Amino acid sequence: MSRIGKQPISIPKGVEVSIEKQTIVVKGKLGSLTRIIPDQIQVSRDGDFLMVTPRNQGKEHWALWGLCRALLSNMVKGVSDGFTKSLEVVGVGYRAAVEGRVLKLNLGFSHPVDFPLPDGIEAVVDKNTLIMIKGIDLERIGQTCAEIRAYRLPEPYKGKGVLYAGEKVIRKVGKKK
Repeated sequence: MSRIGKQPISIPKGVEVSIEKQTIVVKGKLGSLTRIIPDQIQVSRDGDFLMVTPRNQGKEHWALWGLCRALLSNMVKGVSDGFTKSLEVVGVGYRAAVEGRVLKLNLGFSHPVDFPLPDGIEAVVDKNTLIMIKGIDLERIGQTCAEIRAYRLPEPYKGKGVLYAGEKVIRKVGKKK
């Protein structure tokens, strides 16, 4: 059984949750998020808590139980507090800048890379090398960070590239002469 799924989701003040069959809508001070839950899972409200329960017993139901509970918890936290992920641009001459809704990256290519920011996502650049991605949807933030990072993955010989903040690159020894 899912240990995560058993835990109730606390709804903070200022957050509204509406449940219509399998569609869950969460509204808060930062915005609103909608998600359709699989038919195997039932969501109910009990005062200031959301309870997630499986309709049947089985491995697939238990896996979906924990997944749905985590997704709903992230929705509630996102509309009340928001999420932030940080990326570091490491390399000589590598830098980033935000112009309107476009993130401009210089990553050692012969041309700058223009990355249009998706709806609901904000980017803030600090000291030309630290990119902070902000928003209310954790899934969309993670996807955006992965797409930015894919332009120049960290390489193991010099450690250059786009890294998550705090990520350690395992360095390899270069060719011996």
